[in-house]
Amino acid sequence: MEIGPYNLSAPLLVAPMAGVTDRPFRALCLRMGAGMAVSEMMSSNPRVWRSDKSRRRMDHEGETGIRSVQIAGADPELMADAARYNVDQGAQIIDINMGCPAKKVNKKMVGSALLQFPELVESIVSAVVKAVSVPVTLKIRTGWDPEHRNGVQIARIAEDCGIRALAVHGRTRACMYRGEAEYDTIRAVKQAVSIPVIANGDIDSPEKARFVLDYTGADAIMIGRAAQGRPWIFREIRHYLAQGTTPAPLPKDQERAMIREHVAALHEFYGEVMGVRIARKHVGWYLQESDAGRDFRSDFNALEAAGPQLDALEQYFANIA
Repeated sequence: MEIGPYNLSAPLLVAPMAGVTDRPFRALCLRMGAGMAVSEMMSSNPRVWRSDKSRRRMDHEGETGIRSVQIAGADPELMADAARYNVDQGAQIIDINMGCPAKKVNKKMVGSALLQFPELVESIVSAVVKAVSVPVTLKIRTGWDPEHRNGVQIARIAEDCGIRALAVHGRTRACMYRGEAEYDTIRAVKQAVSIPVIANGDIDSPEKARFVLDYTGADAIMIGRAAQGRPWIFREIRHYLAQGTTPAPLPKDQERAMIREHVAALHEFYGEVMGVRIARKHVGWYLQESDAGRDFRSDFNALEAAGPQLDALEQYFANIA
């Protein structure tokens, strides 16, 4: 799959997730076989760009993959400014967020709330595309609610305005993450436009990935929540799509080494205080299906320093081995 001049090594993308797809996580998913990882959402409000959180989200130092940065906002001029600013900071692709269903985002008329106003969608997309020379992509949901699925209309607007690829989550904003994703709208979107379409929603196995690609005709798939605590899902899907067989599981020693490396990378990226806090949720995801990890997670979450966290992980893995 190609987005402008960029050729993805695999039709597998990491969905942008606030508080998750930071630089350490993106690097890990790329190492595990993802073709591209989209950064956390950046606000178009220039007053927050100098904050520590925003600076970390714009930190692409040492990244080897295609640098795609997602921006969010409702004002076309501010969105254009945000696009230019992030390109100056190293973004190679700008992604526009019109898919986030969070209430705190939607009440500002940002994210999937914009799907209610096709004319505003057109103004924002046109302004961003005209503002930068790099490819611009768009992420949407199928509509505002099940009675107003206008994904095809938005997709046509996006294509007409110069969007180079479109990711579609198979739920409306009203559905949030409840129920099962539907792929009929994604299929209709793919049939309505000629730009690459990326299917997103409930893709949690190699078999599901194959089914969604075949059913929708999408050019690629995007994975979000299923990669939390399981970044090796990209390895599994990539092998399945290429070979038609399920690969052997990642050896346990490699899996455990990866978890330790990820936690250490979080400590280094965020500093000890924030790194320790953020490591807790990732370790919780890694061990969520382990009965043996239940008590350990409680003890791990009580640790306040980087060294003890790494020591505790080492001891835990030694015990279960």
